Amino acid sequence: MSTPTHRQRLETCLSGQIPDRTPVALWRHFPVDDQTPAGLAAATLNFQHNFDFDLVKVTPSSSFCLRDWGIGDEWRGADEGTRDYTRRVIHEPEDWTRLRVLPPTQGALGDQLECLRYIVAELGPETPVIQTIFSPLSQAKNLVGPEKLFEHLRQSPEALHAGLKTITESVIRFTEAALEIGIAGVFYAVQHAQYGLLSEAEYQIFGKVYDLQCLEPAQTGWLNMLHLHGQAVMFDQVSDLPIQILNWHDRETPPSLAQAKDRFHGVLCGGLQRIESMVLGTPEAVTAEAREAIAATEGRRFILGTGCVSPITTPYGNLMAARKAVEF
Repeated sequence: MSTPTHRQRLETCLSGQIPDRTPVALWRHFPVDDQTPAGLAAATLNFQHNFDFDLVKVTPSSSFCLRDWGIGDEWRGADEGTRDYTRRVIHEPEDWTRLRVLPPTQGALGDQLECLRYIVAELGPETPVIQTIFSPLSQAKNLVGPEKLFEHLRQSPEALHAGLKTITESVIRFTEAALEIGIAGVFYAVQHAQYGLLSEAEYQIFGKVYDLQCLEPAQTGWLNMLHLHGQAVMFDQVSDLPIQILNWHDRETPPSLAQAKDRFHGVLCGGLQRIESMVLGTPEAVTAEAREAIAATEGRRFILGTGCVSPITTPYGNLMAARKAVEF
């Protein structure tokens, strides 16, 4: 019997059957390289050629979807490979009404589509590629800054809703264009479904209503993953969104993998601690943690990964240990 392709392995996993081995996927930022389409594509492909993960999550800087609105940012050496924002474009509530819908084939969004073309052409259909999409509320935070976002949300909700509608339409158009290239789906990042930031009602009104709209065009794909960022997360509030895979910081905040498998009927992705194990641990510790996670899920409806991006300081040996831990 021939070894299944990455796509076949993931399709088996999505169906609820136990694949030949647990799928595994890690991803990271590529600072400096992520400033050009060819640079990000080359760095992403090199990472995949080194580790042969079961899916490729394309990770541009978070500003890729905002630059055409005038945002400014720069690389300052963060361990996660993220860039710092140096210029916001929303200052007063009325600024939200001035945002225009971005054309997906031009500017920074067009550059990201070019990057996807490179990657999809190189890997072919049997290695699924998913594109990072930041939720409208996540994009709004970066346009205005985290503190002012909550100020506008609670004091000027109508103005913020105007901006969120524009952002949502831009997301929809970009997602449709990206799927036409041949990606398998999206990696949809939700950052504000956290009890320490919003109430459930606030997330429903300013987050989920737009998340549902943004995920609608993604339904033409077959491999959509939602990333639920942060601590004290609203797991049950997002578990009914139209996605196949749910990824969160399962080693840092409830629910655990064992708890989550009865609360979400799709595929779970996680199991590895990004810092304590992947950065500061040993290959032996990574292997043990990976196999513990596989046991907790009984190897069913599970993809081994981390709760968020792997820091750029993650040792090569620990990355390779995570990759090889599924082969036993």
